[in-house]
Amino acid sequence: MTQIAIAVARKKSTHSRDTIVGRAVADFLSHLRERNASPHTIKAYSGDLEEFSAYVKARDWSEIDHLVIRGFLSCLYEKGLSKTSVARSLAAVRSLYRWLAQVGVVEQNPAKLVATPRLPKKLPRVPTIEEMNSVLDGQMPETASFPERDRLMLELLYGCGIRNSELTGINLDDIRLSAEAILIRGKGKKERYVPFGESAKNALARYLPERQKILAESRKTSSALLINQRGGRLTTRSVGRIIKTIAVAKGLSPDVHPHTLRHAFGTHMLEEGADLRAIQELLGHERLATTQRYTQLSMKHVLAVYDQTHPRAK
Repeated sequence: MTQIAIAVARKKSTHSRDTIVGRAVADFLSHLRERNASPHTIKAYSGDLEEFSAYVKARDWSEIDHLVIRGFLSCLYEKGLSKTSVARSLAAVRSLYRWLAQVGVVEQNPAKLVATPRLPKKLPRVPTIEEMNSVLDGQMPETASFPERDRLMLELLYGCGIRNSELTGINLDDIRLSAEAILIRGKGKKERYVPFGESAKNALARYLPERQKILAESRKTSSALLINQRGGRLTTRSVGRIIKTIAVAKGLSPDVHPHTLRHAFGTHMLEEGADLRAIQELLGHERLATTQRYTQLSMKHVLAVYDQTHPRAK
């Protein structure tokens, strides 16, 4: 970023804090940080609410009604933002108002009266169980620069259903070999244990000696489970690139990314008869509704449940 751009950004931020709404936004973001909200959430809310603050300018809360908020959304559309981005901005404004109500600044939430933009309901294409087995049971492709590590990554992402950020955050001390479980630090710094199977255990046994060799050669120490070939902690960006490369080499869609494997974990467990509450616990979802949206209710599973339980189906 150039010095001019930095100066403009600082001026905009300072100007927004000179207003009632701007100061409230700054306090709300501080509240989110204190609550250990996800850095991604804070970053998104910060941008969206800065835009909102700049739009309403020096208005008082009593002057901001649902028509003003609709005007704000219209302004975002005029700037070329997608429906998804506009919906996220509206969600940020609603969250701000919920907090304002909790601390007694406002009594009503005018953002509730504004309809959320209709988004296309598209279920992501999830690899089948057979496709995932073909990827994991065969040899790593020649494009894999560190095959032992890359196989372990795949086993943990698909076998444990963890997020990319959770994967890269695993430390060696988080592995509980005797219990065959891993301590995972999820969103909001919430911790949970997830089990891992025999395949992941075998992949771990093959990877750890190679990890030690790299650290010895680079004369480094690291608490991270997954490291790059220079001995540093693997980044989420690197994981995404590696997973995509392996997926394409194995004949899967180039759209496959780490979250696809998390989605496949939930979908395949559901298809094989796992309880939705258990999947919720493993995925680290706070609300069951999130798991219900996340896991793909396949017709195979629905028909099987019907055939096994409905008295007129027997």
